[in-house]
Amino acid sequence: MVDLSINLNGLVLKNPVLTASGTAGYGIEMFDFINLNDLGGIIFKSITLHPKEGNSYPRMVETPAGMLNSVGLQNKGLSFFVNEIYPVVKDINTVKIVNIAGSTIEEYIAIAECINDLSNIQAIELNVSCPNVKEGGMVFGVNPELLNKVVSEVRKRYKKHLIVKLSPNVTDITQMAKIAEDAGADIISLINTIVGMAINIYERKPVLSTIIGGLSGPAIKPIALRMVWQVVNSVKIPVIGIGGICTAEDALEFLIVGASAVQVGTANFINPKVTIEIIEGIRRYLENNNFASVKNIIKSLIT
Repeated sequence: MVDLSINLNGLVLKNPVLTASGTAGYGIEMFDFINLNDLGGIIFKSITLHPKEGNSYPRMVETPAGMLNSVGLQNKGLSFFVNEIYPVVKDINTVKIVNIAGSTIEEYIAIAECINDLSNIQAIELNVSCPNVKEGGMVFGVNPELLNKVVSEVRKRYKKHLIVKLSPNVTDITQMAKIAEDAGADIISLINTIVGMAINIYERKPVLSTIIGGLSGPAIKPIALRMVWQVVNSVKIPVIGIGGICTAEDALEFLIVGASAVQVGTANFINPKVTIEIIEGIRRYLENNNFASVKNIIKSLIT
């Protein structure tokens, strides 16, 4: 048997495959399809301090090799998660991570402090692809000063593992990764969705109610792979790769360029069992190529 376990700066996963935030709900939605205990980890959908209805419909559209979404972080808020969801998911035997989002730094802090007290949640993932209402809508993750401030302020209060999920919509992804590392991130995950749009040619109008949305799926994999490779070679902390991962082969590409783990997102909508299939595919690859551990292939790229 090969060793699939991974240590992400002290956060130990039984294997390197996690669900991506927003694509598997609170995990409960996956109960009928897979055994969540078999995953390396679950990342719950984004939680905000107060309930959010999200954006108006239409807010999702299929694109060639992917999809655009502008759901708008629809969720029932922090209290609902703590009182209704946490008691149901707390004993799932895998790493559980809460993705948190806010409109102000104060909101991020309030959520992080609350989640810190939930003993069976091992980490938070900071969603910095949110607009800061106090800064005229400037997105935290594309402004170096805002990114440094939100990560450092959350780091002061949050005592467990802090993952920062980076936006790809920047000029230099390595600069933002270094800022997150210096501000106290334990782990970096990337990439979040890429800004895109779709047009109804018959009405000559945007398809999405918000005009633009986030592109995900196989279409973004080459971009994500490149950015992960750049960040792995720029920081000292572990990196989790995200972006268009649909097969074990996709996941293996990210591991070979240096990601220590991967998140599977859009593919869950097509095949709810895909994460388990990817885990088994990675295992077969290692066995067939005589690797004793998944660690043997991480950052094994030959150039």
